[in-house]
Amino acid sequence: MSIALHGYRYSVYAWIARLALHEKNLPYAWREVDPFADNVPADYLSLHPFKRVPTLVHDDFVIYETAAITRYLDAGFEGPRLHPQSPRERARMDQLISVIDNYAYWPLVRQVFSHAVFRPRAGRPFDPAEVSRGLAEAPRVLSALEGLARGGAHLVCDHTTLADLHLAPMIAYFATAPEGERLLSHHPKLEAWWRAVSGRRSFIETKPDLPS
Repeated sequence: MSIALHGYRYSVYAWIARLALHEKNLPYAWREVDPFADNVPADYLSLHPFKRVPTLVHDDFVIYETAAITRYLDAGFEGPRLHPQSPRERARMDQLISVIDNYAYWPLVRQVFSHAVFRPRAGRPFDPAEVSRGLAEAPRVLSALEGLARGGAHLVCDHTTLADLHLAPMIAYFATAPEGERLLSHHPKLEAWWRAVSGRRSFIETKPDLPS
């Protein structure tokens, strides 16, 4: 069996896929791809025509889109189950993932983290107005997630699910900004969950080193 994950080291979505691989205890090869580069290799574009990351290659099976990758890993391999058993809990997991993708990613990561942390550290142009817009939207996002969270170490049920893996990298990046950390502290269920998930072995093993 051969598994390769193509991704960008700073991508939250590549990080989510790596978390799933580590939670399932699956060995894999990492293939670094910078989707923002001008010269993305042609062989990668043959795998992912939209020039995004990540892409998983399992033997001769190629799949992209993070939610599809993580569900494939969970359903197709032995290891800890990353989905709830009950229909309601599974629906809550799917709802959380959708909320995270559609409403959390942009303000928390692309606006606050990117323009307040990543771009300044990497010596790239940044826009304080983007940070302000992200911080203005973040309370609504965090309140919605707080309302959906179960409480405790897991978002949905009594074990780690794909929803936990999906949110963890985004909160990790958001909380890197002092303003993000302060906003998170106003949401006790999310903050308690964050303390638990950030101590998991899979999270520690996959956490990227950011530019300093």
